[in-house]
Amino acid sequence: MHKLAAIVSHLDRHLRHAEVTDFPGAWNGLQVENSGTVTKVGAAVDACTATIEKAVEKGIQLLLVHHGLFWSGVQPITGPMRRRIKTALDGNLAIYSSHLPLDLHPQLGNNALLCRALGFNQCTPFFHEKGQFIGFQTKAALTRDELARHLEKILGRKPHLSPGGPAKTARIGVVTGGAGAEVAVAAAEGVDTFITGEGPQHSYILAEELGVNLFYGGHYATETFGVKALAAYVSRRFKVPWEFIDHPTGL
Repeated sequence: MHKLAAIVSHLDRHLRHAEVTDFPGAWNGLQVENSGTVTKVGAAVDACTATIEKAVEKGIQLLLVHHGLFWSGVQPITGPMRRRIKTALDGNLAIYSSHLPLDLHPQLGNNALLCRALGFNQCTPFFHEKGQFIGFQTKAALTRDELARHLEKILGRKPHLSPGGPAKTARIGVVTGGAGAEVAVAAAEGVDTFITGEGPQHSYILAEELGVNLFYGGHYATETFGVKALAAYVSRRFKVPWEFIDHPTGL
């Protein structure tokens, strides 16, 4: 049994929550408190009714998520929001969220781990956003088909592709999640191939016009890496079991 406060304090420092700039609705850190102790940790991409209910059913006391409860900002505690919070409080479940700090973390981050899974061992910072680099880039000579096969194997789904760039890659950038809309930022930083999760309709056409291969691997699929790694890290350090709660959106 470990104190929730000790785990939270350690994670806040390790993920550099006080230093990393994020979107206003992220609210990185502890979002819901429990009675103060933790014997089992859970990991999920999203803090939603389904993952919160499953966490309570599985006897989890601390749920680590990438997308927290408050993306829409301050709102009345009614409807779905009331159900989420009431389920967590009734189930003695603490909820801890880390968004951009988990994306950009060099060991536990979504981007670093996706690069590692793809075999990109020599990476440099990439994609400057909110005063910091969020993703990573690497030099790699792969055909688009080779890269698509690698991504499908790693993500468990076939990526969608806007084949605007060269048939053989030279410089690849990786930013998980919903960065497709910012393909112009990726192109301006010199990559010919950009791997992300999803993007709006116009991003496909823009990638063609900018001469960039744009791979959409799925927002959910590209962001399971970080929460799993974070839960495993907490498990090792604090000697508590952990479990991943899978609730894919298909997007």
